[in-house]
Amino acid sequence: MQVSCGVDIIEIDRVKKSIENTDRFVKDIFTEKEIEYCESKRIAKYQHYAARFAAKEATFKAISRFLKNKSDISWKNIQVVNDENGKPNVEFVDVDFPQITSIDISISHSKDNAVAFVTVLYK
Repeated sequence: MQVSCGVDIIEIDRVKKSIENTDRFVKDIFTEKEIEYCESKRIAKYQHYAARFAAKEATFKAISRFLKNKSDISWKNIQVVNDENGKPNVEFVDVDFPQITSIDISISHSKDNAVAFVTVLYK
């Protein structure tokens, strides 16, 4: 077994401005499940959008060794959903990475920043 990891941090205000200034940002980056989850957070929705954005970036970094080029995967091919206990999980949509045996993610945010760390075990 081998390990690959990825980490990303982003300013919440940067994501908030992108959402407020660009009609396409949310639709181009996030899946319907992610949008539904983030919008349910009302006043804290920007923290959750930023956290999921960081999670997608961290996941991309962790799996980049499996891609021939970066256009092999899109933002919506990576989906971050919470389990029944609230723990975030990465799901791949319309792409498959058979060499990955396990993927784990940790997400956190403060008032100003969101961060995500992804660990991938692969053959």
